[in-house]
Amino acid sequence: MPKRRRQAAGQRDGYFITGATGFIGRHLVAQLLKRPECTVHALVRQQSLPRFEERLAQWNAGGRVIPVLGDVGEPNFGLSSAPLAKLRGKVGHFFHVAGLYDMSASDEALAHVNVTGTEHTVDVAERIGARTFHHVSSIAAAGRFDGVFREDMFDEAGELGDPYFRTKHESERVVRMECAIPWRIYRPSLVVGHSVTGEMDKIDGPYYFFPILERLAAALPTVLPLPGIDGGYLNVVPVDFVAAAIDHIAHRPGQDGKTFHLVDPQAHTVGETLDILAEAAGAPQFSLRVVGVEAALTPVLRAVAHNGRGIAGRLVEQQLGIPPRVLDYVNNPTVFDCQQTLAALSGSGIRVPPLESYARNLWSYWERNLNTNISHERRLETVVRGKTVLITGASSGIGRATALKLGAAGARVILVARDAERLEEVRHHIEQVGGRATAHAADLTDADSAERLCRDVVRQFGGVDILINNAGRSIRRSLRISQDRFHDFVRTMDINYFGALRVILGLLPAMRKRHNGHIINISSIGVQVGPPRFSAYVASKAALDGFSKCAAPELIGDGIDITTVYMPLVKTEMIAPTRLYDSFSAITPAQAADLICSAIVRRPKHVGTMLGTMGQLSSNVAPGVFDVALYLAYRLFPDSAAARGATASRNETPTSLGKVFARLLPGVHW
Repeated sequence: MPKRRRQAAGQRDGYFITGATGFIGRHLVAQLLKRPECTVHALVRQQSLPRFEERLAQWNAGGRVIPVLGDVGEPNFGLSSAPLAKLRGKVGHFFHVAGLYDMSASDEALAHVNVTGTEHTVDVAERIGARTFHHVSSIAAAGRFDGVFREDMFDEAGELGDPYFRTKHESERVVRMECAIPWRIYRPSLVVGHSVTGEMDKIDGPYYFFPILERLAAALPTVLPLPGIDGGYLNVVPVDFVAAAIDHIAHRPGQDGKTFHLVDPQAHTVGETLDILAEAAGAPQFSLRVVGVEAALTPVLRAVAHNGRGIAGRLVEQQLGIPPRVLDYVNNPTVFDCQQTLAALSGSGIRVPPLESYARNLWSYWERNLNTNISHERRLETVVRGKTVLITGASSGIGRATALKLGAAGARVILVARDAERLEEVRHHIEQVGGRATAHAADLTDADSAERLCRDVVRQFGGVDILINNAGRSIRRSLRISQDRFHDFVRTMDINYFGALRVILGLLPAMRKRHNGHIINISSIGVQVGPPRFSAYVASKAALDGFSKCAAPELIGDGIDITTVYMPLVKTEMIAPTRLYDSFSAITPAQAADLICSAIVRRPKHVGTMLGTMGQLSSNVAPGVFDVALYLAYRLFPDSAAARGATASRNETPTSLGKVFARLLPGVHW
C-alpha cells in the first residue's frame, strides 16, 4: 500500500529535476523555462558540473536554474539536512528524468541507477514536500508484451529478461507502490534527435544502422532494391515532442495517477523505418521480401541478442558496430496504445511529426556531428604518428594519394616505385606539409632490386610497421585476342603477385622480430566479381589474395595482421587507355586512399564495397545466373582500341544500355 501522503506548506511554484544535463532533461528544462518567473532546481553530479555550465549558457536562464550538487545513487542524494530543508515548500513539480540506458552497462549498474536511484528520488521529493511527482519511465517497462499495451496496464508486462526492461519496470513499481505524493508516469518510446535541428547526443537505437546506410549510399545506386524484413514496430519520437508533451501534461489538472505513452500513434515497422532513413541517407531501400526469411531470421537474431558475448554477438559488434542487444528490438511484438496521451494533448497543438518529415534532419546532424568517420583524420594520426610505412607504387595514383595522407598524419613514409623523379616530387610534397619521407627507386619485378630494397629498409629503419603493397599492372583484354599473348599473364603475375611477395618475404623477418606489423595488399573488386576481359589481371590479384588467406593464420602469434583491400574502379593513369571508362563512375585516388587509411585504423581482414560483397555472394549462391549477367556485360563493353592494338577513337563510349548497366553497378571493372 502507498505510504501516507505528507503535507507541505508554503508556496510551491518551483521545479526540481534530476537528469537535467541529459538529453531529455535539458530539453525539458528549456521547455519549463518558457514559463515566466519559474525557478528550476537541477540535481547535478560533481563530475557533470562542466556540462551543466555549458547547458546554462544554452538555456540563457538568467539565474533561474539553480544547481543542487548530488547523486541519485546516494540516499538523500548525498545531501545533508540543511539544503533539503531550504528546498521544502519551494517545489511544486518534481521531475525524475535521470536514468541509465547503456547497451554495455551491467545489470548491477542499471539496477543501482534506475531502481535504487528512483527509491532515493521518491524519498527526497516527499521530504521537501513536492506537490506532484513526475516519473519519466520508458515503454521498456512493458517488456516484450505480445499485443496492444494500454496506458493503464503495468502488471501485465511481458518478458522482462532484458536488464533495461526489467529495471525500468521495477522503477515504475517503486513510484506506484511507495510514492506518497500524487504521481504521473511518462513512457516515451525510442527517443531520437530534435525534429527541426536533428540534435542528438549519442548513438542509440536506429542510429546504430546509420554507418551501414552510409556505406550502402556510397556503394550502390538508390534505385537498386535490397532484401529486407518487416520486423516488429520500432516506435520512435523526436526529443522536442517528448519535452513539450511532458511539460504540457504536467501542468494539466486532473491527470494524477495516470500513465502516458509518449509514442507515435502511426508507428512504423523496423523495415519501414529503415527505408525512411535510407531515403534520407541517399541509400537504396530494403524493399525486397523473400518468403520464409523473416521467420527463419527471428530466432537467430534473438539468440545473438541474448548471447552477446558469444562469437556471433562479437562479430555483429565488431563488423557492424551494432551492440547485440539491439537485435532484440528488430522483432518487438508490442503495439502501444496512447489514447490518454492524445486526450491530454488535445487542443495543445503538440503532436508527433511524421518520421518522413524530419528523417533528413536526423541524418544531417549525425553526418556532421556524430559520424565517427568525420574524425577519421584524428584517429589516423593517433595510429600512424611515428610509425614507418612503406608504400609501393607511390609515384602516382592511389599510392601517391595514400602517401600524402599518411605523411600529413605524422607517419614516416618510405616511397617505392621505378620512377625516381616522380618519387622525389611526392617526397617534396610530404615534406612541405611537415611530414617525413624517403624515396627508394626499385623495380619489384627484378628479384635483385627488390632484395636490395628490403635490405636497405631494414638496415636504415629496422623494418617497417606497415607495408602497403599497391604497385600493380592492369590489363583489360578478352581471351579472344589474348591467345597468343602469354606474356600478358607473365607481366601481371610478375608485379601483382611476385613483386608483392618479394617485399612481404623480405620485410617479414623484421616484423616477426618486433612482434608487430600490418601488411595491406591492394586487391580488386574484380577478385570478388570476376568480370570478363580481366583474366590476366584478376588471376594475379587472386594469387596474392590466396597467399594472404593462407599466411594470415600463421602470423597471428607474431602480432602481424594482413588486410586485403578489394578496390573498386579508380580514376588513375592505369585505366586511361580504356576510353570507355571516361563514361563510368569511378572513385578518386583520394577516396581510394581513404579506404586504405580505414584499413590502417581498423586492421580488418577485408576492406571493400557493399557491391563487391554482394557480387561475391551472388556468384556463390547462383553461379550460373551470375555468369549470364557477366556475359551480358561482356557483350555490352567491347575491347578498347588500346587492347586491340589500334588507334584510340573518341567514339569509344558505351551504348545507352551499357551506361544504364554501369550506373546500376558502379565501381566494377567492365
